[in-house]
Amino acid sequence: MEGQRIGYVRVSTLDQNTERQLNGLEFHKTFTDKASGKDAQRPQLQEVLEYVRDGDTLVVHSMDRLARNLNDLREIVSTLTAKGVQVQFVKENLLFKGDEDAMQTLMLSIMGAFAEFERNLIRERQREGIQLAKQRGVYKGRKAKLTNEQATEVRQRVAAGEKKTILAREFGISRETLYSYLRAA
Repeated sequence: MEGQRIGYVRVSTLDQNTERQLNGLEFHKTFTDKASGKDAQRPQLQEVLEYVRDGDTLVVHSMDRLARNLNDLREIVSTLTAKGVQVQFVKENLLFKGDEDAMQTLMLSIMGAFAEFERNLIRERQREGIQLAKQRGVYKGRKAKLTNEQATEVRQRVAAGEKKTILAREFGISRETLYSYLRAA
């Protein structure tokens, strides 16, 4: 019995379009993540890892859609091939079956290293851009989660002995954000 062809698509943000990936290809099932590829903790990736079985082929548009760092890429590919699942990367025209030779292992490593390098360059350019914008007075940072009145109320209630976890939940902020408001006082 021939296995299923499974598609995996990933974009980094909710407003990005997934249509260009795997366009025109037919699959038994497709999994789509709208999440950063910085790590392997993505809901649909975890689903696909549980779903696939021996004889299936997982088709991904490109290596950087599956993982943005070399360690995750190698781990995911080796986990899948150990289960008897083939991994096909359309853009790179590579297929991994678990019986890789030295050349395929090298290609996986080189292409994965490029994906990781690209991610690091993007982050570096982003940091530089933010720094320049701050110098020009253009970058103000993220919008405050609480108004001044809410921040004052939080501080007063903490001083009165209310639990920080409950306050954070009530105001819809993380505990770390709550602590940053307390430190800013």
